[in-house]
Amino acid sequence: MINYSNIFVNEGLSYSAYRNLVSSLLENHQTTGEDHSEAMLHYSKMNVQRMNRVDKTVSLNEELVQTLDSVKKKYRLLVISEGWCGDAAQLLPLFQKIVDLAPELFDLRVVLRDHNLPLIDAHLTNGGRAIPKLLVIDEEGGLVTEWGPRPDVLQQLLNVWKTENSDMFVLAEMLHHWYAKDKTQTTQKELVSVFKNLEQLV
Repeated sequence: MINYSNIFVNEGLSYSAYRNLVSSLLENHQTTGEDHSEAMLHYSKMNVQRMNRVDKTVSLNEELVQTLDSVKKKYRLLVISEGWCGDAAQLLPLFQKIVDLAPELFDLRVVLRDHNLPLIDAHLTNGGRAIPKLLVIDEEGGLVTEWGPRPDVLQQLLNVWKTENSDMFVLAEMLHHWYAKDKTQTTQKELVSVFKNLEQLV
């Protein structure tokens, strides 16, 4: 049985600590996980730029702000990620903005997928270890709900793109073009549903 509270407290990194870890590893020509190939280093470097951009340019929309204002209980947001993961780079800053809006209600910690295989294996997507995964935990340490690894509409598009193209660099470009055009609005809409349902799920 997964002890979410133990993982959150003892293994979780704050968003800033996660950012610092990714950057410090890159200075030593490494990324998180075991694969330090040029491709993975390239992804991680690009992801630092993406997180910087989302940090600076994205704000929570009115519907999500109102939804978060209606939350009554405290929750922990545990995110499974890796520095080389492009989706995580697009989404983690958004999760942190939720905490920044209501730090009295939400706390965020990031754990690395490959250091926590039993955790990700309990939250597979179509049988795969897709990340990021947002796990919402209540004050008692119980899992309330989960979301990820990406918005549903993008997941469906990616499934189609994969049937048409097997080049991972091309697929990554298409993925990030979608994120840049969407400006997190689709993700925010899905998160409205996630947080609206919290009180009924507890």
